[in-house]
Amino acid sequence: MSTCHSAWLQLALRTRFAEVLFLMAFDLKEIVASRLGENYELHERHINRTLVAAQRVIGFDKIYARAEGAYLYDMDNQPYLDFLSGYSVFNFGRNHPIVKQVIRDVLDLDLPNMVQLDCSLLSGLLAEALVKRTPPHLDAVFFCNSGTEGMEGALKFARAATGRQRAVSLTSAFHGLSFGSLSLMGCESFTEGFGPLMEGFDARIQLDDIDELERQLRSRDVAAFVIETVQGKGCQTPKTDFFVRAQELCRKYGTLLISDEVQTGLGRTGKMFGFQHWNLEPDIITIAKSLSGGYVPCGAIITRRDIYQKTFSRMDRCVVHSSTFGRNNLAMACGLAALEIIDQENLVGKAAKMGALLMGKIDELRAKHSFLKETRGKGLMIGIEFQEPQELKLKMTWKLLHKIDKALFAQMVVSQMLGKHHILTQVAGHNLDVIRILPPLIIGEKEVEMFVNALDDVLNECRKFPGPMWELGNNFVKAALGAKRTVEARPTVSA
Repeated sequence: MSTCHSAWLQLALRTRFAEVLFLMAFDLKEIVASRLGENYELHERHINRTLVAAQRVIGFDKIYARAEGAYLYDMDNQPYLDFLSGYSVFNFGRNHPIVKQVIRDVLDLDLPNMVQLDCSLLSGLLAEALVKRTPPHLDAVFFCNSGTEGMEGALKFARAATGRQRAVSLTSAFHGLSFGSLSLMGCESFTEGFGPLMEGFDARIQLDDIDELERQLRSRDVAAFVIETVQGKGCQTPKTDFFVRAQELCRKYGTLLISDEVQTGLGRTGKMFGFQHWNLEPDIITIAKSLSGGYVPCGAIITRRDIYQKTFSRMDRCVVHSSTFGRNNLAMACGLAALEIIDQENLVGKAAKMGALLMGKIDELRAKHSFLKETRGKGLMIGIEFQEPQELKLKMTWKLLHKIDKALFAQMVVSQMLGKHHILTQVAGHNLDVIRILPPLIIGEKEVEMFVNALDDVLNECRKFPGPMWELGNNFVKAALGAKRTVEARPTVSA
């Protein structure tokens, strides 16, 4: 054996020995097994104690030990039906075996990763797979890590392509919480304390108000009109041909149409993309969430090549917009797996079918429960809106709750769905009598029946006054006031 080969072998053996020692010293499985249950105490000490307080008030302080498909499981192995899907991250359920295997494959390949000054294979393959699923005019892809990062990039692309500064969005819009995205926000509770926001981003258009939109665009200084085809806050969609006419106005006045498909994309609405319900041809779309496979953050901007090249317009500007982790191999592999699962399992069709079934069965409850006003949405992106009940004895309590917090009744329903029926849902926004459901697209008739029966039972409890549901509302108020005093009384650490 040569001296060089012998030295290499000794180095390899020492390296392997060090790896074995490290693995013996650091056993993640043992750490999780021994400390599971400390979740909320750790977060209260080191992360967001206000969120912990809120979760405890509404009864969301569960300890989930594992997850599979459409279900979460607590430490006693009790199942919870997940009708929130991590805000639509888990379109094909949690811990999908195909995604898990793809991650193992990437690790086994020992590929060069994030070299930066190269063109990696997996990012090229994922871009190719995405443009096969978009309309032909959307043929250029930029990869990033999240929905809000995608929107930031889309706004930069729009400014570079048009030479304009302004952006217009919709009331109740939610496009992310980084600065440019936040400046499009239609909910003041998220923007409070962070102003002034981006200049020229303050115009908000009501859905279906086409005249106001034209008034804004007529000045020809608007770079982009930004939409969610189904709004995440409230699950609203137009009642007219607003989107079609809006696209016509954008073309007339030289404004780019950006469709935020972060939640509505990749099958959620019963189409591959939400804009397809109106046969739109947006200039830019953003996607994220379920593109991650539920494991590794992954987002993308997809646009026309001519728009793309207005940003990367010269060789010295080839990295003028970039993202260090945007094309990492694990994210790209998860994205490829996600698209393959959507196709293999016909999840777009399933979302359309199960969404229609679910909304139809919820609507049937309206004849029984005067609390129910409307069920709306597309596919499996559904909002359930409540209203003041007809029963005289319940009207006064309803009005009292709304004086305290307009979303309190919806929160009572959400908390009881979780606490009594082990079904996870969410209030659809601040000051809204709406709950939002985003089930995994893999659900079947069994899960539809579970949800509808649980909702029926909870609304039956609401009809009993006095009763446990109204006592729950009273407890929320007391607990929230107590938690607020506790949080405010804690000492703060100055820099």
